[in-house]
Amino acid sequence: MQTLLALLQDGQFQSGEALGRALGVSRAAVWKQLQELESAYGLRIHKVRGRGYCLESPIILLKHDQLQNNAGGWLPNVLESTDSTNAAAFRLLDAGSRPPFFVVSERQTAGRGRRGRKWVSPFAENIYYSLLLRVEGGAVQLDGLSLVVGLAVLNAMRGLGVVGGGLKWPNDVLVGGRKIAGILLELSGDPADVCHVVIGVGINVNMRSEGAIDQPWTSMRLETGVLVNRNDLVNGLNAQLDHYLRVHRQGGFQSFQQEWELAHLWQGEDVCLSAGAQSIEGRVLGVDSRGALRLLVDGVERQYSGGELSLRLRDDS
Repeated sequence: MQTLLALLQDGQFQSGEALGRALGVSRAAVWKQLQELESAYGLRIHKVRGRGYCLESPIILLKHDQLQNNAGGWLPNVLESTDSTNAAAFRLLDAGSRPPFFVVSERQTAGRGRRGRKWVSPFAENIYYSLLLRVEGGAVQLDGLSLVVGLAVLNAMRGLGVVGGGLKWPNDVLVGGRKIAGILLELSGDPADVCHVVIGVGINVNMRSEGAIDQPWTSMRLETGVLVNRNDLVNGLNAQLDHYLRVHRQGGFQSFQQEWELAHLWQGEDVCLSAGAQSIEGRVLGVDSRGALRLLVDGVERQYSGGELSLRLRDDS
């Protein structure tokens, strides 16, 4: 089916006869493969008598050879489908793959975001990406890392024409108040010594409609009006991550504190911070040198950090 998908990816009509010749099969076999494509990948294929078959919308498939010469020298692993790229990265580590390496997949069947939320992952439309790194000296080396990754993601999207984007503490990228990307970091090993971290990034790229998302969202295609080459985006993301991670290793999050605050969309805003059953109202002052959120609460500055925290604008219904 991958060969058939490659023939159809440009969104142009192809006759059943031409597809059969290219595949070396009968027109009946072509029809069967088309049905399997729709069923397996959730793709919509137009079938018009006298014209043939075409995808409802063109796609650009991820290509190993276009991703292997990245700035960080990280080995790419390009998957057709996986439960989640974070989980796939940990499995590769357990199977003996040596970090650093990254995983991208055309789709996820159990993609997830922070706090166990589902990450909607349609086939060949978005970026589902995980970079696995070995960390020496314990998890303290990771202070502010998700915020730094947010800067890398934001700049990678800007490089392909997305304007007006910014960050929401701790790990969301928004455009026009709508979510376009998210970050999920996961650890394995000894957090006090040698451990591994997976940097998971999900970016809405060419998705134009999706009823399963339960919050305001947008995509790079919706913002720019053009089909985005996802290979170019992954390469741009790798270049940005290589830069930001190197500086973070040398100087910690404080090297980016001012840059991050300038990109924070809710700087100076009145917000509500949820921590389990507790709700805290305050005004955003910024972040500290380790990436913790600084809030003015009842006239007193307080700092908050942790993976189970959720932030929203106070007047956000």
